[in-house]
Amino acid sequence: MLELEKVTRLFGGLTALNNVNLIVPANKIVGLIGPNGAGKTTLINNISGLDHPTSGQIRLNGAEIQNAPPHRITRAGIARTYQNIRLFSDMTVLENLLIGQHGRGQATFLDSLVFTPRFRAEERDLHERAAQLLERFNLTHAANLRAGNLPYGDQRRLEMARALATNPKLVLLDEPTAGMNPIETQQLGEQIIRLQEDGLTALVIEHDMSLIHQVCDEVYVLNFGQILAHGTPDEIKRDPVVIEAYLGKDEDHGAA
Repeated sequence: MLELEKVTRLFGGLTALNNVNLIVPANKIVGLIGPNGAGKTTLINNISGLDHPTSGQIRLNGAEIQNAPPHRITRAGIARTYQNIRLFSDMTVLENLLIGQHGRGQATFLDSLVFTPRFRAEERDLHERAAQLLERFNLTHAANLRAGNLPYGDQRRLEMARALATNPKLVLLDEPTAGMNPIETQQLGEQIIRLQEDGLTALVIEHDMSLIHQVCDEVYVLNFGQILAHGTPDEIKRDPVVIEAYLGKDEDHGAA
């Protein structure tokens, strides 16, 4: 579904991404891990259109998207969450989910002005979809609360629900459980697995290796902007090159 070929991103003299090759097959959950500063969020930004590669290709179902703006990438079927929560904090939970569906609407401005049957039917459908997402993420009780007043864990769930409101084929999750306690992490992991059950595809950036093992079919390791390793979660866990990248080389052991 998603293919990155020789993706490179330069910022002046800094190489943030260097010839990255990565494939996310349809209906799979793929993990992307790596130390802080490895280039993981830069990669997500390049896929979602917030940034663009200096060179290389990014293809979604065979169509190149590396130079497309974010709204076109969203319409193509890619949604994302953010490492730092970016909700509309002054709007209600329900309004956040309705806004997330804005790209799905077909009613015109004139339809909304005169309240045509098409507009009314569309509004009804959007509210029904929002209600389904509220129930799915246990947020029904908070529908009319300001998003900024929600507990942290609920804000994380709302951001994932808003991403699903765009009706995506591929979801990019940038550290979705950051700041969550173990129970919240487990619960959100179950929601990520459900994406696959619903026929969706996901690329998950995460530092919590227990979550990676819980949800991912395969894992890529990024280090200093380059792919260091690729395999199943168990293979990555045992890879000595990956262990060294995370923990450093044991010089004393190496000299023995």
